Amino acid sequence: MTGVAADTTVLKALRKVRQPQPQRNRELLLLLFAIALSLGATALSQLGELGRIDSGVLIAEGVLAALVLALHVVLRLRAPQADPFVVPIATLLTGLGIAMIYRLGISGSELVDPNAANKQLIYAGVSILAAGALVWALGNYRILFRYTYVFGFTGIVLLILPFVPFINGGGNATVWIEIGGVNFQPGEIAKICLAIFFAGYLVRTRESLTSTGRRILGFTFPRAREFGPLLVIWLVSMVIIVAQRDLGTGLLIFGMFVATLYVATGKTGWVLIGVLLAVGGAVAASYVLPYVRGRFDAWLGAFDPALYEAEGGSYQLVNGIFGLAHGGLLGTGLGLGRPYLTPVSQSDYIIPSLGEELGLTGLFAILCLYLVFVARGLRIGVAGQDDFGKLLAVALSFTLALQVFIMVGGVTRLVPLTGLTTPFLAAGGSSLLANWLIVAVILRISDAVRQQPRAVIG
Repeated sequence: MTGVAADTTVLKALRKVRQPQPQRNRELLLLLFAIALSLGATALSQLGELGRIDSGVLIAEGVLAALVLALHVVLRLRAPQADPFVVPIATLLTGLGIAMIYRLGISGSELVDPNAANKQLIYAGVSILAAGALVWALGNYRILFRYTYVFGFTGIVLLILPFVPFINGGGNATVWIEIGGVNFQPGEIAKICLAIFFAGYLVRTRESLTSTGRRILGFTFPRAREFGPLLVIWLVSMVIIVAQRDLGTGLLIFGMFVATLYVATGKTGWVLIGVLLAVGGAVAASYVLPYVRGRFDAWLGAFDPALYEAEGGSYQLVNGIFGLAHGGLLGTGLGLGRPYLTPVSQSDYIIPSLGEELGLTGLFAILCLYLVFVARGLRIGVAGQDDFGKLLAVALSFTLALQVFIMVGGVTRLVPLTGLTTPFLAAGGSSLLANWLIVAVILRISDAVRQQPRAVIG
């Protein structure tokens, strides 16, 4: 009987190994399509701007494509049930960003960095390798729950690092550190750490937050001993960010805080309170902090000639809007527009750059990619039976969605512009690394969620 049982176990193991992986097969097809579009975008940019194709950058992008395919193999081995749409979308967005950054670099304009594309390729390679390593090493994402307070403390330390004199990277905003000649923005990693902290802490205290406390004006306010630590971490983060002159990261962390709290408690009142606090804080900051006031002035009076010509005025914003208008419905074509006329077109204004050459149609397609990415992340969170995974997936997905809204709304004059990067697209290694790490965590959660019904059935 022992031999029969052993043979049966081996047979089941072999069937499991040979079992087809429809999720991964679908992902592979989408990845090949994303890689082809990325390489095509770069080639069209070269033909439009230079009139010829330079194989050097295409070979570099081919190496990047090999790294993405290696990540796909890691998923086949370690997370076979992970969501098949997340990696292809992240790959396509990253590829389009690199293509546009490269296109701007070969324009010859003094307003752009000609080496930005090479740096972005390196950043992308490191980010994809980091994502693959995290997927491989993080066998069970629930282990993060054990270190809730460690991640909260780490997030605060990362936000404080730019204040350390000998590693401060300089700039108008105190958000960069420089180590060995390499600049890095620790706030990008801090938001992931704080997302883990918020999710873990709320899982521990959710019952107390929803069932106990004092009722005032129709709202049940939780007791200080449950809500206090969460509020302290958030307030410390906000104070640090205000001191750093980094309003964008402050909005992201605040939005993530409110969204996670709402999902954990199910109380709409927290959302209303959060919106009121955000609006009130923004208005107060516009009167107290000069740099915030300047952003509001540029937003409200963008086409005022005096403000347009003033130093630090609305020149960038208006030029970006003119670029979008020039692109029209179908765009000028890759390499055929003049997006380089707008300062920081490779980073803050990457959306107007893409909008000018791809048109409203291309920009709408990019926004749809973000929409699908966020929808998959939220769906993964809602479908999960584990509360920690649910809150973490929602927190990370909502943060990315809010970041896209803030940046796209800022360059289109829907909301005041803040100092953030457009996820995956804009030049910047810190943001790219953080976003690919978010991809890895979401993949791990989705793999666990899809295997939950099997575990229940046995």
